[in-house]
Amino acid sequence: MRTLFIVFLLCVAFMTNCQKKEEPSVKASIPSSLTLQAENEIHFLQDSVKKDPLNVAAWINLGNLLMDSARYPEAIEAYEKALELSPKNVDVRVDMGTCYRRVGNYERAAEEFRRSINIDPLHPFAHRNLGVVLAFDLHDKKRAIKEFEEYIRLSPDTPDSHQIRQLVDNLKSEPVR
Repeated sequence: MRTLFIVFLLCVAFMTNCQKKEEPSVKASIPSSLTLQAENEIHFLQDSVKKDPLNVAAWINLGNLLMDSARYPEAIEAYEKALELSPKNVDVRVDMGTCYRRVGNYERAAEEFRRSINIDPLHPFAHRNLGVVLAFDLHDKKRAIKEFEEYIRLSPDTPDSHQIRQLVDNLKSEPVR
């Protein structure tokens, strides 16, 4: 019985030391079909704006695709072209502000959100995005709370309204710097 037990222990020890080593996975260098589709659409829109630089919709769509592809500096350029043609387009200005935040230019992001609010004080996402920059990047808690509260007032039933309310409560409970 003792011999059987020793053999059993040796087998367990042998099996635990002979674990299968995983081969390193080779990642395909081919982009996904979604990425290829986005790249094709970006190239198509780039060609479109070269042929018709006054096509606001093409500039906006190009900016949107570039932003969605995390190509923020290029998206900013496309949005700037769109705003040259349509300076009061608040949605484009808000998206451009978002891109400025993504590249770390927080002051410029806040400026774009404020310009959006000056054009359309009822644009909820301009208020929310300004609140985000003020709270997390510029550390202006008091003004951030004001912007978040305006966002909630304008859009009380948005999917993120509960989250924003919690954020406001948290900001209010933090000590003032």
